Amino acid sequence: MDRDSARLSRRAAAPLLWAAAVAVPLGFLAIFFAWPVAALVVRGFMPDGVVDLTGFTEVLLRPRTWQLVGITLTQAVLGTAFSVLLGLPLAYLLYRRSFPGRSLVRGLVTVPFVLPAVVVGVAFRTLFAPGGTLGFLGLEESLAGIVVALVFFNVSVVVRTVGGLWERLDPRTEQAAASLGASPARVFRTVTLPSLAPAVASAASVVFLFCATAFGVVLVLGGVRYGTIETEIWTRTTQFLDLRSASVLSVMQLVVISGALAVSARARSRREAALHLVSAQGSARRLSWRSPQDVTAALVGAAIVVGLMVLPLAGLVARSFREPDGSWGLGNYVALGTTGERNALVVTVWEATATSLRVALTATVISLVVGGLVALVVSRRPRSAGARRAVGTLDGLFMLPLGVSAVTVGFGFLITMDQPVFGVDLRTSGLLVPVAQAVVAVPLVVRTVLPVLRAIDPRLREVAAVLGSGPGRVLRTVDLPIALRSIGLATGFAFAVSLGEFGATSFLARPDGATLPVVIYRLIGRPGAENYGMALAASVVLAVLTATVMMVAEQLRDERAGGEF
Repeated sequence: MDRDSARLSRRAAAPLLWAAAVAVPLGFLAIFFAWPVAALVVRGFMPDGVVDLTGFTEVLLRPRTWQLVGITLTQAVLGTAFSVLLGLPLAYLLYRRSFPGRSLVRGLVTVPFVLPAVVVGVAFRTLFAPGGTLGFLGLEESLAGIVVALVFFNVSVVVRTVGGLWERLDPRTEQAAASLGASPARVFRTVTLPSLAPAVASAASVVFLFCATAFGVVLVLGGVRYGTIETEIWTRTTQFLDLRSASVLSVMQLVVISGALAVSARARSRREAALHLVSAQGSARRLSWRSPQDVTAALVGAAIVVGLMVLPLAGLVARSFREPDGSWGLGNYVALGTTGERNALVVTVWEATATSLRVALTATVISLVVGGLVALVVSRRPRSAGARRAVGTLDGLFMLPLGVSAVTVGFGFLITMDQPVFGVDLRTSGLLVPVAQAVVAVPLVVRTVLPVLRAIDPRLREVAAVLGSGPGRVLRTVDLPIALRSIGLATGFAFAVSLGEFGATSFLARPDGATLPVVIYRLIGRPGAENYGMALAASVVLAVLTATVMMVAEQLRDERAGGEF
């Protein structure tokens, strides 16, 4: 009887536990995302508490506004197109073929996605500058240079998203087409590519979002000649204190990216539906140097990895050892313990590094708790249609931060968090920056953990429940052991992204609490060869930290179910 009572008690408590699992993430999203973004919309439409659209009229009538819109869309379209074109052969090489060192190359390809935008901007700025390795191309402060840097960032999104589906395609369909006389090119065009279409569409829409909302790269590489809606929001806020125009531009940006986000959600659902139809037993075949398509993929992949990924970072490392007097040495690294030439900084680079690590750790814990709860709830398969729609809605809601720029989030925090939240003053508690970074990282945690949880056979949970296990024990004995590796990978993603986050942090970090990306940008903007040398050395330090985190996290990747990234 006692056992039956305990079982009934657990069943009665289960709805409360699931309600709490939903309420905590929704509360976080409402306070730290919906409220700041809504405040921006209100400020744009109702600057004085009354509906007033003159602000929109003023902004829309400025020729510069449409120039910014044109540049934003152009860089997003070009960045997306080239990322897809270069990502497909890499996805084939890394997910359909096996060769020694494949895991290492996979990790190397993933690193650019989480590298801080400021580091990438500095690396390509050094590469394209007069006297740089590619200075003869004249790409300094050019749209082409910005697009190249965006492709560097986002090609890994295409590789991981498309490759995750490609390695699970049943090869027998392609083999049947080949046996009927179809050439490899025709097999790819008529069989493989249509099967990959959902993954390609999903990757392209996400890359478009990232390119349209790029901030640090454009800010560093664009100079005074090129700007986007994203950089204009930052400029209007920090330099002109024109909050109304910045709000209007934020609303315009939200409209543009909402469409792309809707396409991404639809494509992702098609991709997840497709994953249920493919064979999970398919394994990659060994790379054959007798196959023309394998040789072509290997050569193209090597060119992409070396030319697009290794060259900029190698150039940054080499240039960091060039001292202001032209000699080679460790002077730039020694100077990291100072505040720079003419006291360009309030804190030293090493102090900023410690701040970045501390803030990233806090942000990672927050994003794992919130994102883990979301993934846990959304991974369930309710029987009723209404419950399934509710789960789908929850999944879509927590993808919204993925499509809203970090600059918009930071700007929203700036105008809404000027008063305590539930009695806690986030401005003085040290939580404002990590919370903003967690908002950016939560979607990555969800998309990394969710596919693994969805891949768990629900019958395992049902058997455990029939044997008397409560929801907590089912979670601990069934879900957690299987999802543990993906949680480790999500931890790496969240930590690396938080470590290099610049858009929101640039609004919120105080001078004495500046993070490493903010310090690097300040050093770039200060005159003096010593400051620039320090910026290069600090960029290498930040790149090494993020790359190390991701190379370790990549080893935890669960081969059974791939995440979005």
